[in-house]
Amino acid sequence: MQKTILHLDLDTFFVSVERLLHSELRNKPLLVGGTSDRGVVAACSYETRGFGVHSGMPMKMARELCPEAVVIRGNAGTYTKHSELVTEIIREKVPLFEKSSIDEFYADLSGMDRFFGCYQYASELRKTITRETGLPISFGLSVNKVVSKVATNEAKPNNQLKIDLGYEKPFLAPLSIKKIPMVGDKTYQTLRNLGIRQVKTIQEMPMDIMQRVLGANGELIWKRANGVDHSPVIPFHERKSISTERTFDKDTIDVVRLKGILVAMTENLAFQLRRGEKLTACISVKIRYSDFNTYSKQLRIPYTSADHILIPRILELFNTLYNRRLLVRLVGIRFSNLVPGNYQINLFEDTEEALNLYAAMDKIRERFGDKSVLRAAGMGAKTIGRMQNPFNGQPPVVLAHRKQ
Repeated sequence: MQKTILHLDLDTFFVSVERLLHSELRNKPLLVGGTSDRGVVAACSYETRGFGVHSGMPMKMARELCPEAVVIRGNAGTYTKHSELVTEIIREKVPLFEKSSIDEFYADLSGMDRFFGCYQYASELRKTITRETGLPISFGLSVNKVVSKVATNEAKPNNQLKIDLGYEKPFLAPLSIKKIPMVGDKTYQTLRNLGIRQVKTIQEMPMDIMQRVLGANGELIWKRANGVDHSPVIPFHERKSISTERTFDKDTIDVVRLKGILVAMTENLAFQLRRGEKLTACISVKIRYSDFNTYSKQLRIPYTSADHILIPRILELFNTLYNRRLLVRLVGIRFSNLVPGNYQINLFEDTEEALNLYAAMDKIRERFGDKSVLRAAGMGAKTIGRMQNPFNGQPPVVLAHRKQ
């Protein structure tokens, strides 16, 4: 059966949600992200892009480029709710779909041409989403995920594009190499140094040249440039790790504050492990100093999800990693090597009271929120907390401005 893959992307999603909630923001240049100079642009309206603003840019630079822009901090919980509205519509209408990010979806419509016509069905789905949610959305339709994604980006804003079978290479050929998924700034610069500007040039090159220049990624980029992609639509994402980090508005050398934030992070992520019935066997701590040098250290441990085991180990890693002579810009922790399982009882140290305490605290957090029960050491960390279960099969909600 010939594959037919639909890619849906909510246009400037965070901006669109803010405008839906606040009509006075329509047609105004808008930036969503961190409001301090250290903040990062999580999303920007099309009105700001003519000034050179793009997502991921430092907010200070974006303000300088577009001083008349309205800056909004944004709310992950609000965006999650609107994303869920769109997800539910797609779930009702499509037999197999993948939610690849908070605002991006793939759907496998293979075989539906016999009954409805895939393009017509996708068009009606897009109209339904816009009508029921008020959010603009674009789509691309082709034989695979890569070409559909590129088609969506070419169709934006608030439009749709179908690439017929056999026209994948002609469609991609005149585009900039930066339009190929997985070509970031460094890869783009490497290819530009070789004189490659358009996808067409890669299509005309032998694959082994790309492999020599870019290694294993060279083959993948060559295939994508030629419209070749066999990756399936995956309905469920299994998380292999969970992490959190905080960038400070002002660099700090306050060790008590740093340790308090690490305690709060560990406590919250340990709760997420228990809620998702997961255990971790590898923990790591990351520190970024004021000179932007970043260091991390990891440690293998017996499988666990217990705060009283994880917190001391995290603090040990921090103590070995931390250079007391430098100001700290960012700290973060990560739990990896995750496996399914419940809390592992330590035969010699754990008591029935301790196990009951964990169960009681987790019940309170489930009912009243992640921050309803905190250790005293972590109470100063105001922004630590998650809005949803990270093991629900959906991709994480990423806001670029999470600050402490």
